[in-house]
Amino acid sequence: QVQLVESGGGLVQPGGSLRLSCAASGSIFSSHSMHWYRQPPGPGKAREWVAAITSGGATNYADPVKGRFTLTRDNAKNTGYLQMNSLRPADTAVYYCGARSTLAGRFSSWGQGTQVTVSS
Repeated sequence: QVQLVESGGGLVQPGGSLRLSCAASGSIFSSHSMHWYRQPPGPGKAREWVAAITSGGATNYADPVKGRFTLTRDNAKNTGYLQMNSLRPADTAVYYCGARSTLAGRFSSWGQGTQVTVSS
């Protein structure tokens, strides 16, 4: 099973930028799409989908992040990147990446999560 490791989270001021990375232990992009979800703080807050890049390289974004977040990948490094610009306090969350098998139609791996805090 492919392992995913996220990195790049931290504390940033509103309007700032961060780049999250999701490194896979093996080659996955030809057979998996990579998705990013986030878990906002507080009781009762649901995990929400943020963005995805398909095995073909097409990207999709949730409306709250469209125009501010960009998802790319480096096939040679088996790594996906979520560039987050114009960050807002509402973006504060634990961010998770997941690999979804195109064939099976389900997630096969999840990362451990990385904390992003947007605050002045």
